[in-house]
Formats: sequence, C-alpha cells, structure tokens
Amino acid sequence: MDNQENKSAKTALITGASSGIGQELAKLFAKDGYNLVLVARSTEKLNELGGRFWDEYGVETVVITKDLSEEDAARDVYNQIKEKNITVDILVNDAGVGLYGMFATETDWEKEKSLIHLNVLTTTLLTKLFLKDMVERNEGKILNLASIASITPMPLMAVYAATKSYVYSFTQSLINELKDTNVSVTALLPNATDTDFFNKAGASNTKVTENLDDAAMVAKDAYNALLKGASKVIPGGLGNKAQEIMAYLAPQEAIAQMMRKNMEPKDNTPTEEKSNKAAWAWGIGIAAVVIAGAAVALAYNNSNLVDKARYRYRAGKLKSGADDVYSDVKDSLFSGLDNVKDAVATAKEVVAKARETFASAIS
Repeated sequence: MDNQENKSAKTALITGASSGIGQELAKLFAKDGYNLVLVARSTEKLNELGGRFWDEYGVETVVITKDLSEEDAARDVYNQIKEKNITVDILVNDAGVGLYGMFATETDWEKEKSLIHLNVLTTTLLTKLFLKDMVERNEGKILNLASIASITPMPLMAVYAATKSYVYSFTQSLINELKDTNVSVTALLPNATDTDFFNKAGASNTKVTENLDDAAMVAKDAYNALLKGASKVIPGGLGNKAQEIMAYLAPQEAIAQMMRKNMEPKDNTPTEEKSNKAAWAWGIGIAAVVIAGAAVALAYNNSNLVDKARYRYRAGKLKSGADDVYSDVKDSLFSGLDNVKDAVATAKEVVAKARETFASAIS
C-alpha cells in the first residue's frame, strides 16, 4: 500500500487486530473504506483478514507481525510504516493482556513485566510517535483501550487494572493538551467482553465471565465515539453506566470488594436464580448511588469553598451518568422479565431522586 498512489483512502492502524475487539474494529474500518495496517503476533490470521477485507470491501491491508510486549517493538512498527510511506490517519491501541491471581503469592513477575510493557510502554510510545505526526498535519484520531477497570480497583487482576488506569489518565491528559487542534483521542472503557482475554489471563473460570458483552457491540460503540472525537465511551447499557457512577461516588473499599467477588471462581447457583439476583442488584446498585448522592449533598452543605468545588464536580459526574442510565433503562432489552421491570422502575425513580437531590444541593 502506498499513500502516494491512493490518496483518497485513509488508513487506520490497529494493534491486537487478530481477534476480539481489535478484529471487530478492523471490520468496521474496512467496511467504511479505510485501508488498514494490522499488527499482531499471528501472521496467518492477519493475512486471512487482509484477504477477506480485499475481497469484500476492496481495501488494502498491510500486515506487521510483531510481539508488542518486546523492547522497541513500538518504534519498529513506526519505522516500518515510515519505510512504506504510509500516513496513519487513525491509530487504535487495542493490544493488551491481563494476568489473574493474588499479586503477593500467585502471579509471575516476568509475565507482569511483559504485561506492563505491552499495556503501558508500547501504548505510550506508539501514541507519542504517531501523535506527533498527526499534530504536524493537524489531523488524526487515536483510540486507546482502557477498561471499566480503569476507574475501579480490581483485586486478583491488580496489575492489569493499574495499567488501564494509566491508559485512561494518560488519554484524558492528552485530550486537554490537544484541545486547540483537530486531533482527538478517545478512551474506550468496556466492561468484561466476550473475547479470548480471560482465557489468556488465566481467568476463564471466574464469575465475571458469566455475563460478557458482545465484542461486535463494543467495537461499534467505540467506532462511533472515535469518529465523533468523544473523550471516552462506555459501551453497553444500564449496568455499565451504573457501574461508572458508583465508581465515582462509592467508597473504594466497597468497589474493591464488589470487583473481588466478580473475579472469584464460578459457583453452581442455578442460572434463573442468578438472573433474578442480577436484576435486583441493578436496582439496589442505583439506589446506592442515591444514598451516596445524599451523603455528598449533606457533606456539601457543611464544607469549605474548596471542598464545595470538589462536590460540584462529583454532582456533574452523577448528572451525566444519570442521564445515560435513564436512557438505557428506557430501551433495556430486559423489559420482558417481570422482576427486571420492577428493577427498571426502581432505577427510574432513584435516578430522578438523585438528580433532584444534587440540584437542590448545588443551587
């Protein structure tokens, strides 16, 4: 592929493109006519994808086989792009890994070091190299794969969650630095998704894998947000939005305990009973947001000016999240189940109450 010969088509570079969210994103770019640079460790899978995209959409694909956890892998990818005279219009930093187990006694340091290198160092250097070119052209977009775990603790995958917190913070800082340019950076914060991630992390038998989001849905929401230049996107519905709100307002100890239970081994509870518990959990969870909101409002009224500014910020977070939650509740696919209908009704009421509480607190 030579951009001098094909100036009309833009190019997207996607790491971790051989499977999961990365592969689904590649499909979306190809369908919209983007030429592709696909980076992963499996040459065979990438070549197969490239052939399929050419046959179905007529787009060109460059395959770069690279283990991005290795030293200088990011710079090598960048140099190969430059040698091929390719202009990367969109960079998708999707490649990433996790590792399951107790940090003190069960996980392996060499694997953790490799994880940190891939999730943090490679993501950072690829962003730095391609972002400089984008800023010089005053055009370009970057999507960084964070996680819903980037805003919560995650016992039993502690190092993974820490790296994703880095990615999220890094992305939000860049957004501010780039606010006067035509370059945008978007953070993708998916919940647990149906990919090979948990299997590779050694966490395939955990409770969280019993309720996974669809990778194609996650990719579609991410793709739309990226093209709009959004600062972040949390794909999916009510549960994911509620989890974000709780992450901002609930005590970190409580969030850590909730996440710990999600990461514990599966139990033998009947599926129907699990569904009933999950349905009511969301109603209770959002009710907890109201309680947290009331606590913040009370604290607000007894705070100094600095603390009041901090609480106003939290109130803004709640209102934004509440709007998303209410929208998702209305369109919930679970509306056909009686027990979830009740939870949805409760959610609507408590979200309205939360907004009322904060409106009076900061007026």
